[in-house]
Parts: sequence; C-alpha cells; structure tokens
Amino acid sequence: MAFLDRLKRRLVVVAGLLTLGYLLLPVAVVAVFSFNKPRGRFNYEWQEFSADAWKDPCGVSGLCGSLSLSLRIALWATLGATVLGTMTAFALARYRFRARGAVNSLVFLPMAMPEVVMAASLLTLFLNMGVRLGFWTILIAHVMFCLSFVVVAVKARVMSMDPRLEQAAQDLYAGPLQTFLRVTLPIAAPGIAAGALLAFALSFDDFVITNFTSGSTVTFPMFVWGSAQRGTPVQINVVGTAMFVVAVLLVLVSMAVGNRRGRQRT
Repeated sequence: MAFLDRLKRRLVVVAGLLTLGYLLLPVAVVAVFSFNKPRGRFNYEWQEFSADAWKDPCGVSGLCGSLSLSLRIALWATLGATVLGTMTAFALARYRFRARGAVNSLVFLPMAMPEVVMAASLLTLFLNMGVRLGFWTILIAHVMFCLSFVVVAVKARVMSMDPRLEQAAQDLYAGPLQTFLRVTLPIAAPGIAAGALLAFALSFDDFVITNFTSGSTVTFPMFVWGSAQRGTPVQINVVGTAMFVVAVLLVLVSMAVGNRRGRQRT
C-alpha cells in the first residue's frame, strides 16, 4: 500500500509537470524565436541566432506606440474595474436589497456571453449615441468586460471573511472607517489584488471587443494581428518574452512577500 501511495503521488507530480510543460511550450517557442534572425518577412523558421531585436525592441514602426496605448488602457481599465467591482462585491456580499438576486445573475453575463456578442452590442450602443470610437470607447468596453471578473474574485474573498474580527475591532472602539481600513480591507486585499491582476491581463490581451470599439486606434493585440498578415517581426516575440518574464518576477516577489509575512506572524 505504501508503494502504491508513493506511486500515486509521483504520478500526480509527473502529470502536473507535463501539463505545465505543455502550457509553457508556446512561451518557450516565443522566447527562442525572439533571438532569431529571419531571412524575409516571416519569423516562422529558425535561421540564425541574433540579439538585434532585443537591442532595438522599437525597431518596427508603430509597435511601441501600440504597446504603450495597450498598457495605458489596461491600467485605467484595471483601476476602474477594481474600484467598481470591489464596491459591487461588498454590496452583494454584505447587504440585502431589492433585485439583489437579479444583480447577482447579471454579474455573470459578461463572463458567460461570447465576446463577439458583447462587442457588437457595445458598438451598436456607441454608434446610436453618436460617440466617436477610440481610446475612451475601448476603455469603457474594457471596464465593463473586466468588472464581472473582479466582482467574482472579491466577493469570494469577502464571503469567506470572519465577521467576528470586525466586531472585535468595534468592541475596541474602532470607528466604521478605521475598522474598514485596518481590518476589512487588509483581509480582502488578496481577493482585490487577484481581481485587479485578472482585469489587467484580460484588458491588455483583448482583441475581439477592442476590434469592434477601437475605430482607427491600434492597440498591441491589433498591431500583432495586422503584422501577422504581412509578416511577424521578431520584436513582437521580444515584447511577449519580456512581459512573461516581468509577470513571473511579480508572482515570485508576491510569493516571497507573503511567505515573509507568514513567518513574521508565526
């Protein structure tokens, strides 16, 4: 039995590693081809090792401009969706009001609805209102799309909180604002951070909704799609690899900070 238990544990580990390798394989291909020196327009076959693209990541016209635009939209969309989503999550988890069940159901609609349906609906809304398509329409659409994901993440965290902690703070003569800032908000912070990171990733990566609501504005995903029709520059692989490395570093830093706080508490 002990041998079977060890075998089962190892099989789970092996299966997990194989799954992780499968998921990371496209990222590895992107990283490898960021050092390629293609002969021609397309960067699909390995030709020669070169770090020229890393030395000049903005060597392709319009790439860094679209990347900067996508980052700005993602940051503002994350801020808006996180603030609105956190307030909505607290309202749904803590308060009873009319149409609460209907609001709970409506929150899941953007997650369940195909993106093309939401994109077409938003485009129709903007056109009927006479709004000029561009930066602001993309931002409004991204906030609307990301809002549901933030609400779900924060609501799950809020519902798992122990209300006795807030009651204890009030027994120690803490006011409502002080209790929220020093007790409620720190406990809910992991859920808020998870929702914000998810919103940023969804906003930065979005193509379908952006394509419908952008007009002549070009974000990074739209630039990549347009470039793929003519040839894929190596700099696109450089940007993708750099963003993956930054994301991994952020995760490692957050894990290190969390482990350090856990050791300090014990």
